[in-house]
Amino acid sequence: MPLLNTITTPYAEAFLQVAESRKEVDQVVKQSKALLELWNECPELSEAMASPVLEVDSKKAALEKLFSKELTPSFLNLLKLLADRQRIGILDAVLERLLEIYREQRNIALATVTSASELNDDQQSELLKKVQSIAETDRLEININVDPDLIGGFVVSVGSKVIDASLAGQVRRLGLALAKVS
Repeated sequence: MPLLNTITTPYAEAFLQVAESRKEVDQVVKQSKALLELWNECPELSEAMASPVLEVDSKKAALEKLFSKELTPSFLNLLKLLADRQRIGILDAVLERLLEIYREQRNIALATVTSASELNDDQQSELLKKVQSIAETDRLEININVDPDLIGGFVVSVGSKVIDASLAGQVRRLGLALAKVS
């Protein structure tokens, strides 16, 4: 277990237990994903919260003002606890660990699909069926990203399995094969 997990796991597990006792797990998971997205898209927020220059009370007041209407009271308490313990800077790692534990407990596979262009609904539906067969489960959470550098096709990763059906991947494999020949 990486060092960061030894710090984040107790917070994530305790918070999930509180959410389960309050029957808020689905709501908390949804809020965790939204907050994680905001945290990653707004480096100013995460940097300000991680800053040792800002006092803990100021951080807690900012968290209250920003999130009191958006998050459950127990979620807001988690944020304040992390601020009190000077751990709010690793909120993203705590939330990612929380989502990992949630998926493990419910046997949900996480798949990441990166395509060269936006996928339409039919393509997403067809790809979902294929990813479900790869993951060997119907319980699947899928993240779809677009990376034009793939040139064409897509890359799917489910756990340790990676399927590279991209044009960039084919070019890379062809280059490796040619390098072996010469």
